[in-house]
Amino acid sequence: MKSTNIRVELPTGVPHLTIRLSSTARGARLARRLAGQQLAAWGIPYDSETSRAVALVTAELAANAVTHGRTPGRDFRLTLLLLPEHGVVRVEVTDTRPGRLPRDPAAGPAAPDAPSGRGLLLVAAYAERWGYEVRDAYTKTVWADLTVIGPCFLRT
Repeated sequence: MKSTNIRVELPTGVPHLTIRLSSTARGARLARRLAGQQLAAWGIPYDSETSRAVALVTAELAANAVTHGRTPGRDFRLTLLLLPEHGVVRVEVTDTRPGRLPRDPAAGPAAPDAPSGRGLLLVAAYAERWGYEVRDAYTKTVWADLTVIGPCFLRT
């Protein structure tokens, strides 16, 4: 799936979580755990296919923010949105390097012996849509929309 650059305004009353985390490996691990816990609080079982997919995508986007979007002394922001009318969970990770845009995985795979460069292929495989936007001169947000699979018991 090709990335797109679409700005989506947050509808009023949408269940969401927004938290700033340190731009460290520990912050990226915490983002993954928080994603699973938040989905469970929204009624999406912790060990469901949706929860595992959201955790994986969150981990990848957070790791990219820490690895490629880090500015010393600045945090990254994780936002999770539950959009039940669309059957979607949106994961957004905002970092402080707007000049370092994600490389489109459709442009070609990483070299077979490269130690990295395949993470966005995972995001593209799990996400219905994904993309990025530069909202100001100081940040960029990479986002992914994942379809909620199975019943979702919304508790807000």
